[in-house]
Amino acid sequence: MREKFCKDLHHVYQMLQDEQEELQKFYDLLHSCRSLFDPKMEERYYIIEEFLEYLSLEVNEETMLAAITRLVNLREDALLQVIRDLSEDEQIKVREKAYVWVSNYYLSLFQKRIEKIEKAQLLTPFYRAILRHAHSIGEVFSSWHTSWMAQIIYGINRELFEFFNGDEEKIFYMLNEKQLFDRGHSGEPADRSYSVLKIDEEGNFHRLSYAQAFKEEVDLALQKIDEVIQELGDLEDEVFHLENEWRYYFKKIKEALKEEDPDRLIAKWADVDRAWMQITSPVQIGHPLEYYEDRYRKAVALEWDVRIENPKYPKKDHSKKMELMFRKLYDELGVKAPSVYESTLQNLQKTQLYVGRPFSFYGSEFNGLFSAQVVPNDEVVSKEHGKKIFAYPDMILSSLKAKPPMKITTKIFGKELVKKIRRVLDEPQIWYKIYDISTIGHEYGHILWMDESSEMLMNRSGMFKNAEEFKATTGGLIAHFLFEDDTLWEYLLHDIAARAVSLIGWMEVDEVQPYYVEGLLHLQGLFACGVFSLNKILL
Repeated sequence: MREKFCKDLHHVYQMLQDEQEELQKFYDLLHSCRSLFDPKMEERYYIIEEFLEYLSLEVNEETMLAAITRLVNLREDALLQVIRDLSEDEQIKVREKAYVWVSNYYLSLFQKRIEKIEKAQLLTPFYRAILRHAHSIGEVFSSWHTSWMAQIIYGINRELFEFFNGDEEKIFYMLNEKQLFDRGHSGEPADRSYSVLKIDEEGNFHRLSYAQAFKEEVDLALQKIDEVIQELGDLEDEVFHLENEWRYYFKKIKEALKEEDPDRLIAKWADVDRAWMQITSPVQIGHPLEYYEDRYRKAVALEWDVRIENPKYPKKDHSKKMELMFRKLYDELGVKAPSVYESTLQNLQKTQLYVGRPFSFYGSEFNGLFSAQVVPNDEVVSKEHGKKIFAYPDMILSSLKAKPPMKITTKIFGKELVKKIRRVLDEPQIWYKIYDISTIGHEYGHILWMDESSEMLMNRSGMFKNAEEFKATTGGLIAHFLFEDDTLWEYLLHDIAARAVSLIGWMEVDEVQPYYVEGLLHLQGLFACGVFSLNKILL
């Protein structure tokens, strides 16, 4: 049974790769003449033309690149450049319309994927039910996302910014002073929220759980979750024998979504994470985990997806190398932080690594997918059960090869150096090694130097995320250079340099500000050590 499942999983994995390659052919519109003898090219052109018409944007080279980037890579940066001269309210309308159009496109694509799997009877009845019901729940999350953005990002956050004249230090002080954060495991202000801030007619602030603030959406999501719990109750996981774990996981999601007391939300969602850590099958679900969008109260976004593991990806012991590096630096630096030391080692030793592809994604993820991710963010849960790391190297390599280099990269480095930097895309054996160091290493780097109070303490007077992405990348690089040979140094330098420059293009995208800050810190280091200079680049 397991052998057949792995064979079916590989078939599904290949199907996803083929579909991604087809999707990335939209980029051919930027450098190929449309031909009446290529009906697929014509079809792609009309799709992008329809998209731009829906956004009320004219069709030209710049808008086509923006539309294709938004559709294929789910990135907003090129679109934001196109609409930069519009008012803030007009920009929000265009961004929301783009979200709706893109989400509808993918929802249709995912439905067809599931129908193909059902028709071919791939995987098992149990996991086909998981895919089908996850899609049904994801549709709810996707329609819910618009009102989530309206109330939090475009609503209360704009009001706070305007009320305090953009002084974010005063905003954080007020939120702490009035105790407007959700409560953590010991009653302390938590590092994230599952609630919405509201202002009443008297000007007083109140917190409302998602169940209260988005009653219709939550009720519909609960209905869909009840349906999956009911169907899974009649099915058995014949391959991995995790049927009880899956049922318990969905039950805990239901309990968390139903909770109306904001001070009980952290505990409820921690139970979701605990249940999720027990699911170790190659089919995984991503539930609400991240909070990049909300810079003030770190409201957890409506993340929902299905991820599948590549059955042929070779397993490596990343944790051991990171652990050796961490122990060495801890001793050499003479740090005295036993809680951080123990938490880091326990997390590293319990970490699960899944290398694969997204099967389907919903909600906030139509605004951008992860190249990799380490979760849960709840450090109390992580101390008990470790973390899961997800990495998508096949998807990223295919995407990088299809997309033309950014204009800012070409302008900074010049065409010849860009060709040299991009040569690694045609050397997959080397590229996968670089991804292993800089991306999977980055996710392991997030685990370092952390205990359950680190983020909460730093957020009192700063923004933890704005330092954390740089720390993570650096951790992965140090682990490599301490214990591996240096034959890849030039490729790694090219990778870091090109990424640092490309991240400048994200300056105006609030939800990825931590990566923009990471780019600035890398650039500072490159200039400080003489690799970069104002009139030449020593690469």
